[in-house]
Amino acid sequence: MTTTDPYDRYRTPEFRRVLAAARRALERHQGQVQGSIGLNNPSPAERNIIIGITGNYRSANAQRVTLPLLEFEHSVRNVTGDSLRDLLEHLGPPLRFRAVERTALDQTRQEVVAQAEASPLHPRHPWYQEWLTSVATDGTITGLINKQATHLLTQAVRVLEYLDSRPDHAPPVMLPALAETTTGDTKALNPGRGPLPTLVLRALATTRGVPLRPGAEARRELWDACDVIVDDLASRVLVLNLPATGQGLGQWLTDAAIYGTPFHITLHQLVTLPITVNLPTVYVCENPAVLRRAAGELGTASPPLICTEGRPSTAFHRLARRVTEAGGQLHYHGDFDWPGIEMTNHLRTRYQAEPWRMNAADYLGGVRTDSEHVQLSGHVQDTDWDPELAKVMLRENRAVYEEAVADTLLTDWSLGPP
Repeated sequence: MTTTDPYDRYRTPEFRRVLAAARRALERHQGQVQGSIGLNNPSPAERNIIIGITGNYRSANAQRVTLPLLEFEHSVRNVTGDSLRDLLEHLGPPLRFRAVERTALDQTRQEVVAQAEASPLHPRHPWYQEWLTSVATDGTITGLINKQATHLLTQAVRVLEYLDSRPDHAPPVMLPALAETTTGDTKALNPGRGPLPTLVLRALATTRGVPLRPGAEARRELWDACDVIVDDLASRVLVLNLPATGQGLGQWLTDAAIYGTPFHITLHQLVTLPITVNLPTVYVCENPAVLRRAAGELGTASPPLICTEGRPSTAFHRLARRVTEAGGQLHYHGDFDWPGIEMTNHLRTRYQAEPWRMNAADYLGGVRTDSEHVQLSGHVQDTDWDPELAKVMLRENRAVYEEAVADTLLTDWSLGPP
C-alpha cells in the first residue's frame, strides 16, 4: 500500500513564497503565530492556495493577497497534524529568532571583552585599551563568537602579555618558540593561520600608532620591533666601517672596513658567529641613502656607521648591544617626523644613544632646504633632549627626511668625532 507524505504538498513551487513569508513572520515574532503575510503580484497557483486556505475569493487582478497566519496554522494542522512552526522546521532549516540571538551575542561579547579587560595590560597601557575597543566594535569579536573561536582572543592577549613582560635586554625569541610558549602550537602565529596572527599584529601596530599594513615586510617589521625573529636571514642591518673581532663575521667586517665598503649583517650571522665591537663612537642613521653617500664620498674616512633602514630590526638591536656592552656610544640621527622622534626616544631609552644633529636649529635648517613640504602625521612625541624641537615641529608642521640634510651630516663626518 502506498502512503502519501502530507508534507509533500508544501514542497511544491506554489508554496515557496508563502512558506518563506511565514518563516520571516515567525522568526520576527519569536515563533508566535500572529498577524498576516502578504504576496505581491501572486501567480494564479499562489492565489488559488490562499483562496483554498481562507475560503475567501481573491480577484485574478489582485496585485497583493494576504493570508492570516492563524488560518494558515489551522490549515497546516488539518493536513499534517503539526503546527506551522513544526512544518517550517520539518522542511528546514530551523527557525532563527534574531532578537534572542542578538541578546545572546551581546551577552557573550560582553563576557569575552571582560575577560580581555582582566589582563594586567589593560590598566597600564592605553594602546591595549585602544586595540581592545577596536576589535570589540569593528565586528572582529562578533566574528570570533560566530565561529566559536573566542579562545583566539585569549591567546592573543597571552602573546601580548608575554611580549610586554620580557626584559629589555632579553635575547630575541623565534616566532615558533613564541607561539609554542603562548599557545602550545609552534605554527599558530604563522601568516595564514586564521585570525590569531592578525589580532596580535593589530595590537603591535597600535602600540606604534600606525595602521596594520599588508604584506610580509610589514609583518616582519612589527615582529622585529618586539625582538621576535620571523626569519633570522631576513632580519638584517647595514653597516659601514665597523671593524670587529670574532671568527668569520668579525673578520668580514674588518675586511669591509679596510675597503670602505657597506656590509649587510644578518641576524643569523650575529647569532652563529658572535662578534665583539670595541669602538668608542658609532653613528646611527635611518636612511640607507645616507650611508650610501658616506661610502661613496668619504669611503674609509667615514666614521663607523650603522643604518637602521627604517624601524630597527632585531639584527640592529643585537648589534647595538654589542657596541654599548663594550662601552661604545651611539650617536643617532633620523627623520624629523613623529615616527622618527619616537625612534630617537626609543634608542635613547634602550641604549642611551645621543641624538646627533637632532635639535630645533637643525630641524629649521632642514625645513629651509627641504622642498618636499610633507606635513607631519602620527602621534606627537616629546623631545626631552631639546624641548624646543617639539615646539617648532608643531609650529612648522613639516617633516624633514634624513636624506634632505645629508650634506650637513657628511660634512660633520668628514671632520671626525663630535
